[in-house]
Amino acid sequence: MTESEPLKVESDKSVLLGNAGKPIKLCGVQLDGISAEAGRAGESIKVWTRLSLTSDDRFFHRVVEGLSNAIEHIARQSGHVVNLKNAGYVLLVVHPDNTAELWVDAAAVALRIMPKRDMVAGSILFNNDIADVTGMSFPRVDIGEKDRIVCIFREGWRFGLFFDANPDGKLGIPEMQRDLGTLYRRLAHRDLYDAIADQATFSRLLAAGWFPFVEILGAEFQSLAKPSEAGFELDDEEAKLLAKFDTERLERMFRRWMVKPHFAGKEPLLRSAINSFTSGDAVPVLKIILTEIEGILNEAYRKVHGQSAKIKILLAFAGASAEAKAGRPDTLLFPTAFADYLQAYTFANFDPSAASGMAGSRHAVGHGHATAESYTLVRALQALLTLDQLAFYT
Repeated sequence: MTESEPLKVESDKSVLLGNAGKPIKLCGVQLDGISAEAGRAGESIKVWTRLSLTSDDRFFHRVVEGLSNAIEHIARQSGHVVNLKNAGYVLLVVHPDNTAELWVDAAAVALRIMPKRDMVAGSILFNNDIADVTGMSFPRVDIGEKDRIVCIFREGWRFGLFFDANPDGKLGIPEMQRDLGTLYRRLAHRDLYDAIADQATFSRLLAAGWFPFVEILGAEFQSLAKPSEAGFELDDEEAKLLAKFDTERLERMFRRWMVKPHFAGKEPLLRSAINSFTSGDAVPVLKIILTEIEGILNEAYRKVHGQSAKIKILLAFAGASAEAKAGRPDTLLFPTAFADYLQAYTFANFDPSAASGMAGSRHAVGHGHATAESYTLVRALQALLTLDQLAFYT
């Protein structure tokens, strides 16, 4: 899926979504687990009763081959010939009486997302409007708490598998939707996860002041990550990215900030920073934003805990808030990695006696030790994006 391609997502009126076809009815479906290890007859072995894998996982192909062969065999016994290998979405819902519905590219699929911009019903949503994916569901398929589930789906050139044999007789449907969303997110954004996991690439990005900020998530961040992985300079890509931040885009970011009470109290200062950036003056942007970030975090912390805190606690609070908001630590908000970014770049320590601090550091800027030539529009943009990230976190 490209950045400009529309994406279907779940709305508050998901009842309006329709299935693309009808299910294949099956009977005699006994699906109670998947062996997790080898064993001889009579020996005890571990059995998976709940599983979530991507095609990058070690056992995926063995497990999915066994499941697909079993499902195709059961379908033939019920008088249906199906080939699951070319399907995009396969959903098997098995009921307590071992009857089942097999949906092959026929069930409506909905994603639950966190959007970057305000959305109204009926809006066209594009892939680059998505800040995070927090769930995936099949809103027009009846799935009960006593059912068992197999879902195999394709995203790009990768595949996901979710399996729940429901041994306790109480299928956790919200948890299932969450785990399906996690699979989708990891498949659709695998390149992004790889860039974060690659210490050499991430270290080069961090040293240059870059992070997969929500606002540039997708192709814009990849335009920085790919040359960084190759060890190339980022000057050309930074210039291209800088040119994309026009007044309209900055105003959209500003509106996002102002709906947050801990941002709104800083409106005159933040407005001055935005105006300075649009006029091409990096110095006031960095002076304002880098010195106000701590105050904004403190306001958010005070609202929750009733008191102020030191920066180390505030940084931990920001990461915890992002994780709580998204529901998991491995979402596209990357709270743990962002905490590392804040400590290593935005709040990096410097040696005052060397008088060679950089304008990306709050401490160097706040104490007047950043070199004049380090006050660039690229660093000003990074500061704005850092503040913007906190608007999604808190």
